[in-house]
Amino acid sequence: MAYTKYGDFIRIQRVKNHEVMGDLAKVLDASLPFMSAVENGKKNVPDDWINKIIDHYNLSNDESTELIIAVEESRTQVKINLSNANLIQREVAIQFQRSFEKMDDETANKIKKLLEGK
Repeated sequence: MAYTKYGDFIRIQRVKNHEVMGDLAKVLDASLPFMSAVENGKKNVPDDWINKIIDHYNLSNDESTELIIAVEESRTQVKINLSNANLIQREVAIQFQRSFEKMDDETANKIKKLLEGK
């Protein structure tokens, strides 16, 4: 079974702290099926979990950064707030969404460099 970076990170923390998924589920006020879906990449990590995990495991700054990166890299969906976007920004966001699944790596790298200002 393939796990996300978040799933790998959190399992290591549980093992280091002699916990099972149910122990962390109680801390996060989550069900075991939802916890499993998050670790396996079927659901996004809820935003309010990050600080709870940092506090629960007393993570160092480096570990906290690693957790945040793992959460970001494990996202299955992202939302874009278009409420303050102008017409062209809306059109670009919608076109990007429509084209995303068909995009090849070369095009993705070009867009990434453009957005990074390179």
